[in-house]
Amino acid sequence: MEWTDEGIVLGVRRHGESSAIVELLTREHGRHLGLVRGGASSRMRPLLQPGNSVAAVWRARLDEHLGMYTLEGTRLRAATLLASSHAVYGVTHLAALARLLPERDPHEDIYEMLQGTLDDFDDAGTAAVHLIRFELAMLAELGFGLDLENCAATGATSELVYVSPKSGGAVSRAAGEPWRDRLLPLPAFLREGEGGANAWSDQDLLDGFEITGLFLRRHVLEPRGQGHSDARGGFINAVTKRRTRTAVP
Repeated sequence: MEWTDEGIVLGVRRHGESSAIVELLTREHGRHLGLVRGGASSRMRPLLQPGNSVAAVWRARLDEHLGMYTLEGTRLRAATLLASSHAVYGVTHLAALARLLPERDPHEDIYEMLQGTLDDFDDAGTAAVHLIRFELAMLAELGFGLDLENCAATGATSELVYVSPKSGGAVSRAAGEPWRDRLLPLPAFLREGEGGANAWSDQDLLDGFEITGLFLRRHVLEPRGQGHSDARGGFINAVTKRRTRTAVP
């Protein structure tokens, strides 16, 4: 068995004295592990960092075997990502989210979105928006997508400013006003046609994370006996602190 694909490094663990088991999210073969000979060496370590993109060749005698990877770097982002705390936490959290996908099951849209998210991590606010949208995409990919395009009560498509914590559906301003204290605010950057570049506040970001966090925990994590990764909270705190520092004149 042999295939060639492109992938993003999610994680690495040492195997024996000199090898490593590398976990990739690949475009056509999904989340896939493989053994890399010499993967624990100082020469290979810079390549096998989470967030890096690689060209991968996987070989095994049978499809169900672990198999072996031959990897070549195509975009080594890790050095840049490690320079900021929000990016370090963000990459770790993105990898944890990707691990929610079934192994060896292709999810090309998620792969493309992960790649785009990693390529745009310089600005903390932009990174946060991308990560919130990635969490929404993961909910949809796992079968728990939220309907943020129509009002759950009236079917209206405008003035959608709330989210129902029960149904995950958007709610219009008029329909939600009597129950506004029980609803979640829907930030502008998640509303169709609103929220252009940098059109968000720190509160908008926190509101976005509250929405995705609630439904990920309820529908995906708790049924598996899991909770949110520590890296998620670390990312949110790092983004808030960085934006506060840059806002000070």
